[in-house]
Amino acid sequence: MKAGFDAAQLVSQIQVWGRQLSFSQIGVADVDLSSAEPGLQAWLSAGFHGSMTYMERHGMKRARPAELVPGTVSVITARMDYLPPSTPDGWAGQELARLEQPGEAVVSVYARGRDYHKVLRQRLQKLADQVAEAVGPLGARVFTDSAPVLEAELASRSGLGWRGKHTLLLNREGGSFFFLGEIYVDLALPATSPASDHCGQCQACLTACPTGAIVAPYRLDARRCISYLTIEHEGSIPLEMRPLLGNRIYGCDDCQLVCPWNKFAARSDLPDFEPREGLAASRLLQLFGWTEAQFLQRTEGSPIRRIGHARWQRNLAVAMGNALASSGEMQESEATAMRLALEEAVSAAQARGDETLLEHITWALGRTK
Repeated sequence: MKAGFDAAQLVSQIQVWGRQLSFSQIGVADVDLSSAEPGLQAWLSAGFHGSMTYMERHGMKRARPAELVPGTVSVITARMDYLPPSTPDGWAGQELARLEQPGEAVVSVYARGRDYHKVLRQRLQKLADQVAEAVGPLGARVFTDSAPVLEAELASRSGLGWRGKHTLLLNREGGSFFFLGEIYVDLALPATSPASDHCGQCQACLTACPTGAIVAPYRLDARRCISYLTIEHEGSIPLEMRPLLGNRIYGCDDCQLVCPWNKFAARSDLPDFEPREGLAASRLLQLFGWTEAQFLQRTEGSPIRRIGHARWQRNLAVAMGNALASSGEMQESEATAMRLALEEAVSAAQARGDETLLEHITWALGRTK
C-alpha cells in the first residue's frame, strides 16, 4: 500500500471519481449484514422467489460478502440514474397513460436502452482501477445485479437511499429510477452514513401494483410481480395473472411511476439509456412480427435479449389477448390483424414444438370483448 494513505480522504476521492464516471452517488458499507439474514431466510421460506431457484441455492451467501469474495472487508456502493436524457416533462403521467392504450407495447423504462450490466460494470471496473492506482495492490471485484449480492441492503446501509415499501431503493434527490452496483474490496474503508426512511404513511405503491405483488409494506411476492413473470419466469404464466399484465411485455414500472419521490428522478447524462427503435411507443402487432433474427439484431446489447425470442413472443401474445378483450380504443383493423398474426403463429409454434408459446397464443385467440 502506498505511503501516506488516508482512508477517509480516499473515500472522498472515490466519490469524486465516481461522479466523473457518471455515477450519481458513491457510498461505502461494511460487510456485517447478519441482521439482514432473518428477513432473507423468511422471504425464501415463504417461496416468494418463485422459480428463481438460484436464490435458494445461494442461500445466506448474499448476506455474507466475505463468503462470496474471500478477503472482502468493505463494499464500495454506487448508484446511477437511468432516465434517458431526452425524457420530457410530465413523463410519469405519459407512461401511465400508455397503459391505457391496449394496442401499444410497454417495455420498462430501464430496458429500452443499452444493457445496464455493461454500462455499470465497465465504469465500476474503471473506478476499481483508479482505487488500485491510488493505494497499490488491491483485491477488488465488481458486481451489478450479477451475483448473490444484497444490493439494496448494502446501498441503504451506505446512504444511497432507503428501502421503499415496494422494496426498491429510494433517494430524496433521485427517486428510484437508478441502477445499483458494488465493488467488493479487501481494503478497510470508513462506512458512509445510512439514510433514514421517508415513506411515512404513503401507500401509493401498494395500491398501484396491478397484481398485488406487494403483499405488505416492504414485502414482495415475486411470483405475482409482472417484472418476474415477464422476465425471470421461463414457463407458463399462470392463467389468473395473464389479464393483469395488460400491455406490459417486459417489466413493470407502476409502483415507481406513482411514487411521490420520483418527481425528483434525475435524467442521466449518458446516451446509452436513450430508447432504441422499437422499444418505446411501438405497437404489439409490430413487435410480434419480429422474426427471431430480427429480435436478436434489434436487441443486441439490450437486457431484453436474455429472455430469448420465444419468451418475447409469449409475453406479446398475452398482451395481444388482453388487447383483444379490452374495452379500450383500438381500431378494428388492428384487432383483425392481431387475430390473423396469432393464427399464423400457431403453426409456427407447433412446427417448433414450443408447447408453452402455443398455449399462450391459443389463450390469446380465445379472448374476446
